[in-house]
Amino acid sequence: MNSLNPKDSTGQLAQGFKPRHVTMLSIAGIIGAGLFVGSGHAIAAAGPAVLLAYLFSGLLVVLVMRMLGEMAVAHPDTGSFSTYADQAIGRWAGFTIGWLYWWFWVLVIPIEALAAGHVLNQWFPQVDAWLFALLSIVALVITNLFSVSKYGEFEFWFAMAKVIAIIGFIGLGFAVLMGWIPEREASGLSSLMAQHGGFAPNGLSAVVGAFITIMFSFIGTEAVTIAAAESNNPAQNIAKATRSVIWRIGIFYLLSIFVVISVVPWNDPLLASVGSYQRALELMNIPHAKFLVDVVVLIAVASCMNSSIYISSRMLYSLGRRGDAPPALKVTSAAGVPRAAVIASTVIGAGVTLLSYFMPAGLFQFLLASSGAIALLVYLVIAISQLRMRRRLEREKVELTLRMWLFPWLTWLVIAFICTALAVMMFTPAHRLEVSSTIGLALVISFVGLVTARQHGSAGRVVAVAVAKP
Repeated sequence: MNSLNPKDSTGQLAQGFKPRHVTMLSIAGIIGAGLFVGSGHAIAAAGPAVLLAYLFSGLLVVLVMRMLGEMAVAHPDTGSFSTYADQAIGRWAGFTIGWLYWWFWVLVIPIEALAAGHVLNQWFPQVDAWLFALLSIVALVITNLFSVSKYGEFEFWFAMAKVIAIIGFIGLGFAVLMGWIPEREASGLSSLMAQHGGFAPNGLSAVVGAFITIMFSFIGTEAVTIAAAESNNPAQNIAKATRSVIWRIGIFYLLSIFVVISVVPWNDPLLASVGSYQRALELMNIPHAKFLVDVVVLIAVASCMNSSIYISSRMLYSLGRRGDAPPALKVTSAAGVPRAAVIASTVIGAGVTLLSYFMPAGLFQFLLASSGAIALLVYLVIAISQLRMRRRLEREKVELTLRMWLFPWLTWLVIAFICTALAVMMFTPAHRLEVSSTIGLALVISFVGLVTARQHGSAGRVVAVAVAKP
């Protein structure tokens, strides 16, 4: 914190995150409504083989986080992979992936607000869902406007509630599967596979489709490298979060989904409509299952909305600092908060929320489709950046305390895997719109980035010549 007047600004972010804030953000940052509700769609599509989709998605995230961690520990920066792409690939690449990532998180704001509005409208039907959605955005933007410590404190308790809910669900599920709870029954994974078409009842193509759905819920893992830049010891916090990503994914995703598919038949007609957690609790005869899950979902969407506002504003701030966004967006308050970036991201997110209620549904769906493959593009850019940045860091003789495993072979493998996944999506009718829309948007932004980089380069040359003149 500094003692400047509110009208003054150093343009620097405050180091307001405490170690426990960063730790809890890294543990629960990837837990959203996609796990509690959206996982039902992936299970209904792929059957028990959805575990493979979660396993491969988790493995990809672990490798990408290791690559990002290597760069972030060496050079912590609130722009994270966007800054590294700028340095390793070119200014146009940092510009493109920074704006794409910002757009993704701006669209997450209305997605989570709509979910919050739906839950609250069920409890209080006399108030319109759109009004609840808008009020939830207003309430959470306040936590982001005053200080990063306020955001960190809210997110710490949101994350704690999600962790307790998932651990409780896993514990209850295993107790039921082991027969330790009287009058609570579950079939078990082996009998479900035997009775409902085997491990992969819809073939491996359905597993690929589920992989795409799951990747959407995993994005956000990398955001801890953005948040850690506002802590007192960013390198140590990033290294700790990167090393813990394996057990986080293993417990919160693989174990909880294993419990669900051991309890709920994949072809249960209510699985996709009511959500995987709720349906599992209902089949275990847990009283008030819907209300319990609604409470957890409300906490999860509030947490994700809170994080969406934070992440999108920090990326916008970083773009402003590098001259790739209007200069006003890099201004910070006396508390070290980029308020203009927070307000700009939130206003657009709130606008899209209202758009979803009062404009044709097709327009909102198109906007969502434009962000569908951004996760894979972000991971692709991280891999390419790490491939090129490693050589630069070694030339600069920077000591790497966190290194990518089996470099460069695993990095190349990740690049090949992501390119293959994007190609498969392009030839899959169900995902073609997502890929084509995202790539189309990326090309437009890249063109703008190339023009911007050229203009900055020309300006730089003019300044250099002027300085060189006697």
